[in-house]
Amino acid sequence: QVQLVESGGGLVHTGGSLRLACTASGTISRINTMAWYRQAPGDQRELVANVTSGGSANYADSVKGRATISRDNAKNTLSLEMNNLKPEDTSVYYCYADVTFYSDYGNPYGVDYWGKGTLVTVST
Repeated sequence: QVQLVESGGGLVHTGGSLRLACTASGTISRINTMAWYRQAPGDQRELVANVTSGGSANYADSVKGRATISRDNAKNTLSLEMNNLKPEDTSVYYCYADVTFYSDYGNPYGVDYWGKGTLVTVST
């Protein structure tokens, strides 16, 4: 089992900045892609940014230029820094990890894990 725990949410004023962090713990063979998703009330969960184990990152158009995702493979941590925050960034932010395990026969299989989320509120 793998647990993902987010931290760093809270109340931020428009134009402000924040840094979210996620720590993965448990029996981890290999973490592939990690990502931040967000979900506002009444909306579907959407991708904010993801990063491969090699460090290649992708960003949603809505945060491109304002967000930086990074990870520390040795520590199994993920972070998201966002600046110039807007009210529409208000959401619950979720950490995601694609983890590879190996069967008793050595066959790899992947499992998706999610954190419980951290609320970010951007006030006007």
